Amino acid sequence: MKSLFHSAKFLLIDMASTVFFVVLFSLTKNVILSVALGVVLGVAEMAWERSRGRSIDAMQWLSLFLVVATGAATFFTKDPRFILIKPSIIYVIVAIVMLKPGWMNRYLPEQAIQIVPDIGVAFGFVWSGLMFLTAIINVVVAIKFSLATWATFMSAWAIGSKLSLFLIQYATMRFIAIRRVREGRYVPPAGAVSAEA
Repeated sequence: MKSLFHSAKFLLIDMASTVFFVVLFSLTKNVILSVALGVVLGVAEMAWERSRGRSIDAMQWLSLFLVVATGAATFFTKDPRFILIKPSIIYVIVAIVMLKPGWMNRYLPEQAIQIVPDIGVAFGFVWSGLMFLTAIINVVVAIKFSLATWATFMSAWAIGSKLSLFLIQYATMRFIAIRRVREGRYVPPAGAVSAEA
């Protein structure tokens, strides 16, 4: 679970400026103020990382670019929906990266990689599909519904869909691993922890 939260860190950081924008716009109805402060928050997050001596990777730079670009589009058009579509761009990029077979291995325990590597690869594609689906849902909700509905629905969907898939994956991989060990298709090395533990 720790690895899942670690891997979602940058997506959550990116969402902070969007959620901040939505909340501020809902309270003030001032597009210019909300965009300006949302962009400031995005830039401040990057400055904070730099001040702590951390390098800024490509995804973080992309996130900052999207904050500024969607903020500028929102500012000039006075249409707040531009900034709501930004997460969809991130979701699509993440989904494309997740199409690489085996990307999930770095987040799986060694025992799962040994016993059910094929299931890990399959779930890697399922996660990619979920990211693509979330990108589409985000655009539809941003265009068709109010800011308040977008904020409520996308928050619930983002947490609920990922937690549900995580639990389904965990249960499926554990079930198949135990079955393979019982059927003798995998014999753990001497001293290894049993898949049933």
